[in-house]
Amino acid sequence: MNGKLTTKAKVLYGVADLGIAMLTASIQFFLLFYYTDIAGIDPAIAGTALLVGKLTWDAINDPLFGYLSDRTHSRWGRRKPYMLLGAIPFGLTIWLLFSVPPGLTGLTAFLVVLATFLLVDTTQTLVSVPYYALSAELTYDYDERTSLISVRMIFSVLGYILGAAATTAIAGVFISQGWSKNAAYSGMGAIFGVVAVITLLITTLGVKERSRPELQPAHMPVGSQIRQVFKNRPFVQYMIMSTIISISFTLLTSLLPYFLTYQLQMADQISLVMLVMLVTIGVFLIPWRYVSQKVNKGPAYAMGLAIASLAILAAFMLPVGPSPWIYLIAFVAGVGFSAQYVFPWSMLPDVIEVDQVATKERHEGIYFGVNSFLGKLTGALGIAAAGWALKLYGYVPNAVQTSYALFGIRFFFAIIPVIAFVVALPLLIWYPITRTTHMQLTREAESLK
Repeated sequence: MNGKLTTKAKVLYGVADLGIAMLTASIQFFLLFYYTDIAGIDPAIAGTALLVGKLTWDAINDPLFGYLSDRTHSRWGRRKPYMLLGAIPFGLTIWLLFSVPPGLTGLTAFLVVLATFLLVDTTQTLVSVPYYALSAELTYDYDERTSLISVRMIFSVLGYILGAAATTAIAGVFISQGWSKNAAYSGMGAIFGVVAVITLLITTLGVKERSRPELQPAHMPVGSQIRQVFKNRPFVQYMIMSTIISISFTLLTSLLPYFLTYQLQMADQISLVMLVMLVTIGVFLIPWRYVSQKVNKGPAYAMGLAIASLAILAAFMLPVGPSPWIYLIAFVAGVGFSAQYVFPWSMLPDVIEVDQVATKERHEGIYFGVNSFLGKLTGALGIAAAGWALKLYGYVPNAVQTSYALFGIRFFFAIIPVIAFVVALPLLIWYPITRTTHMQLTREAESLK
């Protein structure tokens, strides 16, 4: 059961995350910017609509799809049927997300943003929760999980690079051909949607789920499963630190285009700065994997956040106007944030064994569903907070900003995230599941069969 995975199996599993990550990066870096500077929607309205969607439907659909996949039994496995069913709808809704009519105001703007975001969120949940849950079933080995996630994250970071760098680049190509800005972003969304469909189908049709006779459909009622999730102390600690980090990281990434455009006056270099950071993240995925073989996952993750925090503080100190130092800062931030693309996703499957010892069943879907809801909720909170901050400090789209507005952009881009990262460090340093404790959990889980 703890056998090693082939490189081919890891690569085929990782491919799907390229398309998912393209959308995630485009949302984190550009969705608020698209709403305010392209579609002309008030930032507070856009941010609030996203948050409302997360607080309502997402509280249901993420755990629901995880619960359903836990109880599924088919010749294709527990997870792959949902990935196959949702691939094409997922691609279509990505296109719709970036096809908002221009000039909407008030309640109409709120409802359109809410509706299009809920559509893409639902289809993303349908494919991503089973996809991520599959990683916990492909291998039960503590270090092999990190290896699997490291390979998957190569595709994820490549998707992030494409999502961050290609969003404005593809739209720019369409604009150069005479398209309006709104039509250009709609075309970009269509291209991203096609990539998402293709990559999901490659993984779904290519990955062979291991024969796991012990993986029978879960029978515990959903209410009992949810209660058990919140009795799982390592998972609760994971959720707390993940919430703090995710909100702060999304706040930072959402405000990065504003920081580069208005504080550094380098709007034409946004894609290049992001490319430096994201390529660095990708390059350092494998080194962080080797660090995790010497240091437990929690402390290694804390080390990465500390490095990233120093870079962000350096960015805060940059004066108004272009600065070549931003490229060195982007590199150092990439070194640190690379840890964030390895460790959370390899830490999460480890809590499944804690649950298995307590319940005598495996509930990968419900855990990844709750985690997916948490990630998307905190992401929406980060985007909403960025929108509220822009409104509070008097941001005006496509105009010269006041010194007060520039300070607000810098403060919420750098200082607030760094404070949050520092708060999260002790939770990571003293994270209870180590290599030793996980081996003990695995033995206990084996003895239950």
